[in-house]
Order: sequence, then structure tokens, then C-alpha cells
Amino acid sequence: MTSPAPAAPRAATTFRTVEQLDVKGRRVLVRVDFNVPMKDGRISDDLRIRSALPTIRSITERGGTAILMSHLGRPKKGPEDGLRMAPVAAKLSELLGSPVTAFREINTDAVAAAVAALPAGSVALLENLRFDPGEQKGDPAFTARLAALGELYVDDAFGTAHRPDASVSGVPALLGKDKCAAGLLVAQELVAFGKVLEHPARPLVAILGGAKISDKLAVVKNLLASVDVILVGGAMAYTFLKAQGLGVGSSRVEEDFVAECRDVLARAASGAGGRKVDILLPSDHLCAPAFESDEARPVEGAIPAGLMGLDIGPATGKRYAQRIASAGTVVWNGPMGVFERKAYEAGTRAVAQAVADCKGYTVVGGGDSAAALAAFGLADRVKHVSTGGGASLELLEGKALPGIEALRL
Repeated sequence: MTSPAPAAPRAATTFRTVEQLDVKGRRVLVRVDFNVPMKDGRISDDLRIRSALPTIRSITERGGTAILMSHLGRPKKGPEDGLRMAPVAAKLSELLGSPVTAFREINTDAVAAAVAALPAGSVALLENLRFDPGEQKGDPAFTARLAALGELYVDDAFGTAHRPDASVSGVPALLGKDKCAAGLLVAQELVAFGKVLEHPARPLVAILGGAKISDKLAVVKNLLASVDVILVGGAMAYTFLKAQGLGVGSSRVEEDFVAECRDVLARAASGAGGRKVDILLPSDHLCAPAFESDEARPVEGAIPAGLMGLDIGPATGKRYAQRIASAGTVVWNGPMGVFERKAYEAGTRAVAQAVADCKGYTVVGGGDSAAALAAFGLADRVKHVSTGGGASLELLEGKALPGIEALRL
């Protein structure tokens, strides 16, 4: 068997977890992902906050002080009242059942003094990290001031692990790997993707969808060395179909990638990518004369001029479900069509149901796929739903994630 790409994640045993840190009487900087959806100043979904509770409690219940760091939204020019962390701190306090100190600043002398005075077992939350441009720039001075607030570091924000931000890779580099660990959520992510990319139960089936082949082609290429089957859906499928010489009507096609898709299909069939891989493409479609239309005409085979594909058809959904049913491991990233609209949800629903019914190990890579699972009420039927769409995609591409590499022993 061909080995996975070298950049794929190694076993979770190469990471120290928060439970292995001696936190008693020490200040622990914790990078969390509290980038929660807000509406009219209120949190509309607190899943990301609830997901961090086990790591926070692991620290405080063992006598450590948790100093939490996160970004929220995309502030453009410094502080914005609508993106302050105070509502997040209030929700966290409610969920923990204990007070949470919310700072309105990040790196000031007053914050440093207040952090140093926090009692053991307490929780504090710094202001939105992206209010300071030094966070995303990885500014050394900003990083050093952040690092000085704590004695230990824990990363529990898988959703930002692919970003080389000050709080993600800079702080652990300054504190040293012997003082750093993965939070329980990040550790869970690494174990899950390790089961997919290191020693998967076979057949290993990858399901890839979404709008743009340019976003997923690197993933397809990397997976040719490890998967057995790739099921392709979404608008990205039409660039592959055009590469096969099939009519795709007015479906979305990225012309610059047609030749590359043709090459990928040839490599998969010949085994030149590392192993012979079955790449399955849609054989029928739900189409409409315009993207805005909900007409949903069924089309088998080539799509005629004047129609565009907006979902895989029922025969394709059934064929994909059969391959998923026999899988030992499944990883899914990207919907099969415009599932947000009732007229074009059937293909994604069929795949989601098949993944939920699969007896193998199932991982869903966050983003739209996770949203679809939740919309269909199937999120609790898969083994692992990732909290990081972008980070999981880069793992599947074989990239090293700055936040994860900073923790690797």
C-alpha cells in the first residue's frame, strides 16, 4: 500500500493533550474558537462555546486559571462594538455556571496586571484578537505580549489551525513545546482525521462536492495516494464531465481546469497517483434554465444547451449511496448541489443519509457538509463532524497546519 502524503497528520500520540499538563496554580492561555454567529447583538448558535467547555473545565477543575483568546467576525479598522466579546463571555458564564471576567482590551498593562491577579480556578476572556492587526500579521511584539500573559498554552481552536496567526502559532513557539498542548476538541479532530489519513479501514471513500473545482482539485490529487473511491458532486463535477467530453449545457465550468481534470481522471484510472482510484461522476442531474429557477428538470446523461445542473439526480444518489454503504471509512467535504433550496436538496440528502447509515468510520469535514447534516437532523449519526471547514480541507490536501505543527512533539 502506498504511504499517505508526508504532510498528512501523524498519530495523536505525537501530541500532548491538556490533561497531561500540570495546570495547578498556573495561568493557561487557551486559543478557542468563539467566532459564533451573532444577530442583533445576541448569539444565535452557541455550539462553538459549548464545544470548548470540556477543555476549560479540565483546566479550572485542576486548579489552573484559563485565559481564553478568540477572534469574532472580521473587524476592518480596529474595535467594533458589534464584534466585542462581552456577549460571548456572558453566554460562557451561563454555560459554566460561574463568573467569567471579560476584558475590553488585549495587550495593555492593565490587562496584564488583572490577569496576574486572577484567582486559581477562574476564567477570563480577552477582547476580540482581531481588533489588533498584530494578530493576523503574526506581529512579534503583539505575540510576545500575548505570551507573557500565561505560563502554559492550549490550542482548542481547530477552526483556526490553518492560520499562522499570533495566537495560533506564535505564542506556542515562544512558550516552548514542553509548555503547550492540544485541547480536547483539537485532540478529537486529530484522532478522527488520523483514522482517515493514516490507517483507514477499507474501502476508503471520499465524497467531494461544492461549487469550485479550483478549491478541491488539490484535495483530489492528494487523495489519489490513499483513497479507493472518490464520489464527486456539486458544480465542481461539471468541469470533470466536460473533461470527459460530455455536454454540460450552461452548468458552471472552470475552463482553466478542464485539462487538469482530464489528467487527474487518467492518473486515477492508471494508478499513477499512487493507487488505482474509482472517480465516480454524476450520470443524471436536476437542472434548471437559470440558477434562480426552482424548476428542477431531471436530465439523464448529457445536459442540453440552455440548462444547468444544480443537483445530482436520483440515479446518481442511489449509486453513490451503494458505494458509501460498503465503505470501511468515509470522509465527506462539500454538498452535492444547492441543498439550501428545497428543489435541489435531494442529492445532498441522499448522500447525508447514506453517510449516517454507514457502518464504517464516518467523518464530515465541517462547513456546508456539516450544515447539511444538521439541516437534515443527521449530525448525531456520524462518528465525527469537524469544527473546521477550512482546516479540514487543508488536512485533506496534505498541508501542514501551522497551529498543529506548533504542538507536535
